[in-house]
Amino acid sequence: MRPEKDDGFATWRLLSALPGVVFPALPARDAAEALAVLDQLAASQWLPAEALREKQHLQLERVLAHAYETVPYYRARWGRPADVSRFAELPLLGKEDLRGRFEDLGSRAVPADHGAVHASSTSGSTGVPVRVQKTAFVDRLWNAFTLRDHLWHGRDLREKLFVVRNRTPGLAQAPERAQNWGPATAALCATGEALLLGTETELGALLGRIAEERPGYLLAYPLVVAELARLSLAKGERLQGLREVRTYGERLDPEVRELCRRAWGAKLTDHYSTVELGYLALQCPEHEHYHVQAEGVLLEVLDDAGKPCAPGVPGRVVVTSLHNFAMPLIRYELGDFAELGEPCPCGRGLPVLKRINGRTHATLVTRGGERYWPYFGWVGILDVAPLLQHQFIQKRYDLIEAHIVTAGRLPAEQEEALRRHLLERLPAGMRVELVYRERIEVPPGGKLQQFFSEVA
Repeated sequence: MRPEKDDGFATWRLLSALPGVVFPALPARDAAEALAVLDQLAASQWLPAEALREKQHLQLERVLAHAYETVPYYRARWGRPADVSRFAELPLLGKEDLRGRFEDLGSRAVPADHGAVHASSTSGSTGVPVRVQKTAFVDRLWNAFTLRDHLWHGRDLREKLFVVRNRTPGLAQAPERAQNWGPATAALCATGEALLLGTETELGALLGRIAEERPGYLLAYPLVVAELARLSLAKGERLQGLREVRTYGERLDPEVRELCRRAWGAKLTDHYSTVELGYLALQCPEHEHYHVQAEGVLLEVLDDAGKPCAPGVPGRVVVTSLHNFAMPLIRYELGDFAELGEPCPCGRGLPVLKRINGRTHATLVTRGGERYWPYFGWVGILDVAPLLQHQFIQKRYDLIEAHIVTAGRLPAEQEEALRRHLLERLPAGMRVELVYRERIEVPPGGKLQQFFSEVA
């Protein structure tokens, strides 16, 4: 077995539950469970793909049996027990099903040892807010995958973490402060301070606060990161001491990585997760693509006919939770599109996601029904025009409205250069109209999309 490359664990200061003993530490029960799972994850990532699938299917058999026996929705819809051999024949579960049949999707016999059941809700930033029930065990698995992410990327937990999150009353005025990075590390090890500020904070004030705090790590939505980096470049101000930018919650445009390097000299690490299912994929520690967290979910990429897509072919993301016995989500269609990749040169057997293309409503649709994922290029736009904020909306099959915020009206030649830049990245026959705005408001969910389609 190849040992896990790990630049971070040696710096962790584990907390001990036994008075007077600090080394070797005796962790509290929840922390010990997380370490036990983490140790298994350290081994399973190096399994050959087929061996990993065999272990995954053992768990899938159990969750399928539990779903049929205890969940009214699946018993009625499947008609007979399901197993791995007929898994691909099972009907997909959509967000409308989850919203409309919430009660029927809950298990009538949640194993008591899985811990207390609680409900979580999505932000609704996509227009389709949903609720899901989970057990305490699902939360503990989330913590273990968080620790894997820290280890993969060699984070020094002694550094300060600055988090920019969705709207929370009061967070625009002053950040919340905590003495630990969060639930994954709170009972396990000492960390640097964590600060939390809301996305509704004015960008200049937000950048100033981050510069003042000098964090080692910044966690925020990709769009927030891009706008902060652009503002930092415009002001010629560098965030001293920033080691890494971590992004989540939205599609990541590749050039946001370049913006971070250009503005702050910092690397960017992305991850793919949902409220409903937890971690789906983490960025490889050696490459910019993602590894599906196959120990926790079974992820499919399907074409319009419901058949598996070959690597490099965009398809619909369909995910099955392997451990949520309170509300098993079996073949749940997220509304995202992604592309599988070839096996990773790093040697991990975990499946590869080459690209996450975004949600259905973030696709551009033509009159003929073709769909595109517009990529306009953050760095390229900066080179064309000094935009402070922007958002592109497909209003009709042939029309894109470019909503832009600038310090003053652009000269005519810059307006024309911006239109050309956008049109070069759109299907033939499209038109672009510029709409000047004083400010583009962040929606309640805290996620401001660069592009969305009212047609799609």
